[in-house]
Amino acid sequence: MRLKLLFLLIIPFLANAQFFKKDNGLAHTYSIVAIDKETGEMAVAVQSHWFSVGNVVAWAKSGVGVVATQSFVNKSFGIRGLEMIKNGKTAEETLVALLAEDEGREVRQVAIIDADGNIASHTGSKCIDFAGHIIGTNYSVQSNMMLNNTVPDAMSKAFEMHPGLPLAERVLEALKAAQATGGDIRGKQSAAIRVVKIAKSDEPWNDDFVVDLRVDDHENPIQEIGRLLKVQRAYEFMNEGDLMVEINNMPKAMNAYNAAMQLFPENLEMKYWTAITLANNGDIKKADSMLHELYLKDENWRELTRRLPKVGLLTVKPSVLQVLLK
Repeated sequence: MRLKLLFLLIIPFLANAQFFKKDNGLAHTYSIVAIDKETGEMAVAVQSHWFSVGNVVAWAKSGVGVVATQSFVNKSFGIRGLEMIKNGKTAEETLVALLAEDEGREVRQVAIIDADGNIASHTGSKCIDFAGHIIGTNYSVQSNMMLNNTVPDAMSKAFEMHPGLPLAERVLEALKAAQATGGDIRGKQSAAIRVVKIAKSDEPWNDDFVVDLRVDDHENPIQEIGRLLKVQRAYEFMNEGDLMVEINNMPKAMNAYNAAMQLFPENLEMKYWTAITLANNGDIKKADSMLHELYLKDENWRELTRRLPKVGLLTVKPSVLQVLLK
């Protein structure tokens, strides 16, 4: 009798085994897909109590679209979905095709945006409560296994309340709002933000992710990915400063370097290259003061300064170099 009962219990599990394949995963989570036609960017962002959720849920390709596939994840929806869009299907047509071929459609949650701004979302009837999605203007938010039923509405409002922010920062605000209203019933573990360009360029080496950040395991993944995004913005200012140095526009270079230092004041390298730029621009007193502070923290910066004239990155007279090296 016990064997018969056990067999009856196993049969439903075997019938639904495709929902639990090892290469899929159980990414119960909240996410957002969004497009900003003014800046020419598309984004997907996610947080979950699941290890490395960005590797499972978030898919994006420049010139094509973005996909979030979650709940009892079918990872193929990411790659196959983007390929379908690339081959001419809209987001809606892609979603219909993916679900039609999937016997586990009722445990799936999916959201897609194509480069034309079409949006499609699906929450299966067997996704774990609380589960749901909201499609708004230029975005879709979706969640499952939430502590309460307020998450999609909170994410929607947060995204709409910050129209002036860059797209990565806007989707981050949506993640913050989801967590603030209760979030995943199991807690927090990992997060990811991916941003790509709407238009594919003629320079494929420049078609990589505008933003591609992941926090795979952290006690506060949203806070950590926000920190990483801030660091990325700081380095973007550093890159801008370097470009201005190349064209000998020192005022703009210094503005960019100063903006970088304000975003990431604890980073010694940003202070170092700012000091070197000051020296090259003739402000030896200020450069000397900044370099002296750096040398006290790490002598290796002094050795690096000694090596720069050889490759033309420090263009001061030998006597000035000795002052900077003192």
